[in-house]
Amino acid sequence: MKKMLMLFAGIMLLLALSACGQKSQGDVVSELNEKLGEMKGYKANAKMTLKMGTEPQVYNVEIWHKDPSFYRVNLKNEEKDQSQMILKNDDGVYVLTPALNKSFKFQSEWPENSSQAYLFESLVKDITEDKSATYKETDKHYVFETKTRYQNNKMLPYQEITINKKDLSPASVKVMDPDKTALVLVEFSKVKFDTTFDKDSFDMKKNMTSAQLEAPVMAEVQNEGFAVKYPENIGDMSLTEEKEIKTDNDGERVVLTYEGTKSFTLVQEKAEVVQTSVSTNVNGDPVDLGYTVGAMTGNTISWTFEGVDYMLASKDLTQEEMVEVARSVGGDPVK
Repeated sequence: MKKMLMLFAGIMLLLALSACGQKSQGDVVSELNEKLGEMKGYKANAKMTLKMGTEPQVYNVEIWHKDPSFYRVNLKNEEKDQSQMILKNDDGVYVLTPALNKSFKFQSEWPENSSQAYLFESLVKDITEDKSATYKETDKHYVFETKTRYQNNKMLPYQEITINKKDLSPASVKVMDPDKTALVLVEFSKVKFDTTFDKDSFDMKKNMTSAQLEAPVMAEVQNEGFAVKYPENIGDMSLTEEKEIKTDNDGERVVLTYEGTKSFTLVQEKAEVVQTSVSTNVNGDPVDLGYTVGAMTGNTISWTFEGVDYMLASKDLTQEEMVEVARSVGGDPVK
């Protein structure tokens, strides 16, 4: 009996010591916010995989952040030579398409107004604000499941955020649909906190010029034709008209009209390389379409992808529904 009591006491002691080594959800959230408050900036590299079309699309993402509000996010699809940059400085928010010498300027609350799966401070905000978030601890990670804060997208309501125990840096993020299927996966390969930056690291003109040294020259192919793409997520609407219109510069514009209980129009034409880089002011917000970043203004969304300009317009669709349609255009050109 005495041996049994000693064995039982030993087991209870081990369990108590094990429990002492585990941190509560509140402890980790407090540590994350403390780190965020002390942080002066960071640089990070990640791979982002989108599983929203017929084939997964992979992007290399380079993230720079200088406290409190300077950002530089460079997204590259090596396979399709697609590159785009989101830049925020004292002048505003810019979306740059270097290969076309184009930039759009927004007076926007980005990135504070929505979840951003590749920004550390956005992930901490999601974890902190979701009082119903779940939490578990593994040998090397803290894992949270939270709601997302996407303003215009109920397609992706949940996310799983994995944090490295060693330095509280993000390890990975899975953004999930209502069935908890991961449609966006962000895997961080390197995160360096408290990085210093040059004075012009977030300057629009410098970043446009630097990116153009790597971007393919599209001026040589701007007169070639393009493959028309058709949205996949159209609900009960169907294509009722496809019209080809010749433009003033001998190009071609394709107008697709969809009708049903609601209706929308999708316009596509070959993008032109802008000879002089001048930012176009947009009275709206940048919107994340997964495969690219667009501009939402009222009842329209405009974006450029693989050298083609797109504009989606509707008086019937909500902004959320418009985003869902626009996201589904990024796949293969099928009707």
